Amino acid sequence: MYCPDPFAETRPEVLRALIQRYPLATLVSVGGNGLEANHIPLYLAAGGGTQPVLQGHVARANPLWREAPLDGEVLVIFQGPQHYISPSWYATKAETGKVVPTWNYAVVHAYGPL
Repeated sequence: MYCPDPFAETRPEVLRALIQRYPLATLVSVGGNGLEANHIPLYLAAGGGTQPVLQGHVARANPLWREAPLDGEVLVIFQGPQHYISPSWYATKAETGKVVPTWNYAVVHAYGPL
């Protein structure tokens, strides 16, 4: 994901707080039909390991648990708050008129085995 350095968040406690507040994740995997995306609530497991573990549940009818390779990596995306930012919000709009709209958002990308 493209993320300019001034906007990158690397503090684990901040990233974990977003995951805990917005647990509905998009889990992206590669299966028999190529890329698959599933929306699954995932929670940080209690425990003291060096790397956090996410736990969740998929329905037996969901092919994810059969098709995604257990030794392959998945991408899990947690989306937090988001909002459109109008150019009129910036003080420089009145000064120079040289501003553009933007979309502010907070996301966490987590990678690891399924």
